[in-house]
Amino acid sequence: MNRQIAFCGLDCTKCDAYIATKNDDQSLRERTAKLWAELNHAPILPEHINCEGCRMDGAKTFFCSSLCEIRECAVAKRMGTCGVCPERAVCPKVKAIWQNNPQAKENLLK
Repeated sequence: MNRQIAFCGLDCTKCDAYIATKNDDQSLRERTAKLWAELNHAPILPEHINCEGCRMDGAKTFFCSSLCEIRECAVAKRMGTCGVCPERAVCPKVKAIWQNNPQAKENLLK
């Protein structure tokens, strides 16, 4: 499976933090930080917008590295992705992602 597909099935290559990191795009970092700060009512700064992908070695956003319950669960269970987890059909964590982004589920169940 493409390692740029996150544990939950989201495509990291479509994430603005990933794109800004790969292209070293400071303007995109600034726009993304502003948007994410507003959406999350949190102090997110442009220097926080660095990520090389959920399942890759290297930089992660603070949310991805420290707050994402899905990533934390998959790492703890030593699952490659949620797609191989026997509890995926009843998991409320991944279910919320899949309801809002059906492509994420398709990415994992191919």
